[in-house]
Amino acid sequence: MQAIIDSSHIFYFDWELDLLHWFQSIHNPVLDFIVPKITFLGNAGWFWIVVAALLLILPFNRKMGVQATISITLTFLLCNLILKPSIMRCRPCWLEEIQMLVKIPHDYSFPSGHSNASFAVATAIFTRNKKLGIPALVLAACIALSRLYLFVHWPTDVLVGTCIGICGGIVSYFIVEFLYKKYSKKTNI
Repeated sequence: MQAIIDSSHIFYFDWELDLLHWFQSIHNPVLDFIVPKITFLGNAGWFWIVVAALLLILPFNRKMGVQATISITLTFLLCNLILKPSIMRCRPCWLEEIQMLVKIPHDYSFPSGHSNASFAVATAIFTRNKKLGIPALVLAACIALSRLYLFVHWPTDVLVGTCIGICGGIVSYFIVEFLYKKYSKKTNI
């Protein structure tokens, strides 16, 4: 069920619509095939949840897994349970009739949950392992940009979702360091 749109929920900068129209201008059969598959990886954060779970299972990556889990949980709570329902920003695809390559989302737009979850886990990985973190950040960026190509988010949705995800990844690093130090002191007593 699509949200009811009133004028108070329609706010964007002119450059945002211009950028979305530019993305529409570069559509071609190859990108139209690939980009929905990239964005699918971010749907409900499933790919990043699986990554975090695998990192938790593998003993040499457990600390990274704990951090990824904390990061995605904190940023999900902030973005999806607090900001989206509070701000209630409409999506660009609700305002303009364009040929959609994915189903039209029915939740609010700000901030981008795909960008948030992707950068939360990718940043958590990057802070622990640069070799794994760089490809994770590249994938996160591709997922974030896919949201613009598909006309389902405003650029500022993606930008803020990305920033919150990065901050969540960094904050979770310090949380994990604190918890591991505290836990290791208790086991040495």
